[in-house]
Amino acid sequence: MKIYDSATKTLREFTPLEPGKVGIYLCGATVQGSPHIGHMRSAIAFDVLVRWLRRTGMEVTMIRNVTDIDDKILAKSAAAEWPWWAWAYRFEQEFSAAYRELGILPPTYEPRATGHIEDMIALISRLIERGHAYPGDPGNVYFAVESLADYGSLTHQKLTDLDCDDDAEPDKRNPHDFALWKAPKPGEPDSAAWDTPWGRGRPGWHLECSAMAYRYLGESFDIHAGGIDLRFPHHENEQAQSHAAGYGFAQYWMHNAWVTIEGEKMSKSLGNSQLVAEILRNHPAVLVRLALGTVHYRSTVAYSEQTFTEAAAIWERLAGFVHRAVAAVGEVPDIASVPLAELPADFVSAMDDDLNVSAALAVIHEYVRRGNNALAHHDDVETEQYQRLVRAMLDVLGLDPQAEPWREQASASSARTHALDTLVEGMLAERTAARAAKDWARADQLRDALSAAGITVEDAADGYTWKVND
Repeated sequence: MKIYDSATKTLREFTPLEPGKVGIYLCGATVQGSPHIGHMRSAIAFDVLVRWLRRTGMEVTMIRNVTDIDDKILAKSAAAEWPWWAWAYRFEQEFSAAYRELGILPPTYEPRATGHIEDMIALISRLIERGHAYPGDPGNVYFAVESLADYGSLTHQKLTDLDCDDDAEPDKRNPHDFALWKAPKPGEPDSAAWDTPWGRGRPGWHLECSAMAYRYLGESFDIHAGGIDLRFPHHENEQAQSHAAGYGFAQYWMHNAWVTIEGEKMSKSLGNSQLVAEILRNHPAVLVRLALGTVHYRSTVAYSEQTFTEAAAIWERLAGFVHRAVAAVGEVPDIASVPLAELPADFVSAMDDDLNVSAALAVIHEYVRRGNNALAHHDDVETEQYQRLVRAMLDVLGLDPQAEPWREQASASSARTHALDTLVEGMLAERTAARAAKDWARADQLRDALSAAGITVEDAADGYTWKVND
């Protein structure tokens, strides 16, 4: 497998530190507000990574953190007159619900920043001892960027090229230094600060991730993932802290591109954020997953209503084949355990090429075409085989129609379809009886009622056919 490493800007062969095992750290949510599709773009992209690595036989440890203490959480909770911790927990639950609805696998561990204060204090102590950090005013501790020779190596920037903060805190030695620990601001609740050897305060954003990555993945781990907008300063500063502590930190960096709305990057500042809850009120979750998860993770997702129209057509073809195949030959069990060696070589090659999901989806479409031919020829052996392969490939993308949560949705859809069939067939049976009795007025009345409901009836010499209008 080859991965595009954002740090070296090259496509590198992926070799885990420990054969057969992969450690991944994914920057998760800062739970200041409701999740939008930009958050889900990142979660889905790296959910596919986890699924693929596990399909190749790797044992994957995925860490996805929750930042539950920061300036915005404190400001927004105060404005809403909520306890800060209750505000954070409210939106953490919204993120968890969105992950579940979109079929995103749970991480191995999902640590909260506030649960790792001791780890952060220990890391600050180590950085001070090694000459890479210093206390400022009581409660403030800063990282000394000039102390680290490779600062800027992730994003290939030099300190001399970075903008200088004219409003930098007066207790900083260098305007580019960043906070490891922050003294409370006036009016902030006492519960949002912790005692340390350097004064009472709370953690800096970057410090949290370095401390939690070390706690769960050790001094060095395989992949650090996140949105491209986090590369600087967040990921740069994470790497600086960890390297300064003497740790190898991430061996590969993977960054997903953002979502655009009518050609503009989606962001709260532009007022064009698309909240997941709002989208799911109007579109099935599986279409959101398909739209966000079948574009290469390094490519921008252009969001529009047309996006869902196209996704619906694709899903109808994919799920339609699977449902017909299951109806014809029964459900093939244990799809998640189909070995890598049985998957089509072109699919494997595409996924090994830096998760080329577009090329992988093209292979799936080809196998759906073959499966439909097998169904048309009533070849049960081939139908079963194509069901198995198509579903195994879709499972890698988190889109197997027979797996949860899509299976539950399909069952609900199937129940609705059965109810519709029963009602329509009952009305058509009554219409047939009326026609036989030459009660043309009643027959026309029934046909008109169906037409008004969006159902077209076509009479034929041997009976009738009906369909729901598009």
